[in-house]
Amino acid sequence: MRYFIDHDQGVAIRGWIVPDNPLAISRVVVAVDGRRVAEVPASVIDEAFKRNGWHATGQCTFVVTEAEVPGLTEIPRLELYDADTNVMVYRRMPPEGLVRLRTMLINTSIEPETVLQTALFPHFQHCYFGIHKLPDEILTCVLTGPAAPSAFLSGAVTVPRYENFLTPDLMITAILLQEPQIEMATRMRWLKARAGDAADPARSWRLGPLAEAAAFAEGYDFSDVKSLKRFFRMLPEPAYRLLYNPLTRQLGTRMPDDRLHPGNSIAAIEILARVGIVGHKSRFPAFASTLFDRLGIAKPIPALPPVPAETMALAERLKAVKAVEDMIVFDVAMSDAVKASVDKSWS
Repeated sequence: MRYFIDHDQGVAIRGWIVPDNPLAISRVVVAVDGRRVAEVPASVIDEAFKRNGWHATGQCTFVVTEAEVPGLTEIPRLELYDADTNVMVYRRMPPEGLVRLRTMLINTSIEPETVLQTALFPHFQHCYFGIHKLPDEILTCVLTGPAAPSAFLSGAVTVPRYENFLTPDLMITAILLQEPQIEMATRMRWLKARAGDAADPARSWRLGPLAEAAAFAEGYDFSDVKSLKRFFRMLPEPAYRLLYNPLTRQLGTRMPDDRLHPGNSIAAIEILARVGIVGHKSRFPAFASTLFDRLGIAKPIPALPPVPAETMALAERLKAVKAVEDMIVFDVAMSDAVKASVDKSWS
C-alpha cells in the first residue's frame, strides 16, 4: 500500500491510496474523536497510476468533502485511515503549538521509550510508533511524507537500510542507548513472558520466529547462574539473533537476517556518529533536555521509570557468565563511548 495527501483545504481533503490489490478500489475511513463517521472510496481516476504499473484502473484518488462528513470545515481534529490496513494516512490538528519538524526516535530496546513517546505526542500533527513493524512500502511512505512537516516517528528500524530517509536535511534523528547487560536481561525476560503465547497455536504466529526462542526460554531458571550458562550454550538461532549484539545488528546491518561480523561494529559506530542526538538511559536528563531544546518544547522533561528489580538482578547475574561478555562486546564498546562523550559534554 502506498499513499499521499495532496491537500487539506478545510472544505475538502484530497489524497490517494494505492492498495496492494491492483484491482481493488481503496477506501479511506474518517474518524472524529476516536469515532468512525464515514468511509469514502476512491472516486478519481489518475492514468499515472496505470502507466507506473501500480494499479489496474487508476481509481485511487479520494476526496473527502462536506457531502461525506457534514461540518467538515468546522472539525478541528480528525484522522483518515486506510480501510484495509488501518494505517493512519492523515491527521488534522490545530496548528497552534505544533512542532514543525520531522523527528525520528530510533528505538534500540525491545521495550520502546513510551515515556518520551507520550510526552512528545501532543506536539506533532502526525505520530507513528513502532514503525519497524510496518510493511516496507508503507514504512517508506511514512518516512518520506513531505506533506507532513510536523511528524514524530519512532521504531526499531534497521538504520542502514533506511538511512537515506534520515539525513539531517530531512529530519531530526535521536537515539537512546541502554546498558547492554540490562538490555539483554530485558530481552530474556521478554522471551520468558511470552512462553505462554509460544505454546498456544492460536497465538504463536504473532511471535514469528521468536516463538521458538520464547518456548526455549521457558525451560530455564534465570535466577540460577548454572542454568544461565546452559541457556547460552543451547541457544536456538532466533534467540541468538535477538541477544547477540542487538545494537550493532540494528546499526551495522541492512537486513534482520544478515550475519554479524566484526566489521559491522565499525559500520555501526559510523552510523551512530551520524545520528543527530545520541544519548544514554543512564544519562537520560541530558538526552531529553537536548531533544526538547532542539524541538523548541519548553516543558519539563519526563522521568524514566526505574528498571524492574528482577531485570537489574538478572543483569548482575549475567556479568558472571563468560558467554555473555562475548555476545555483547561490540554493544558494550558503543555504550561506554556514548557515556564518556555525554559526561565530557555535560561536565
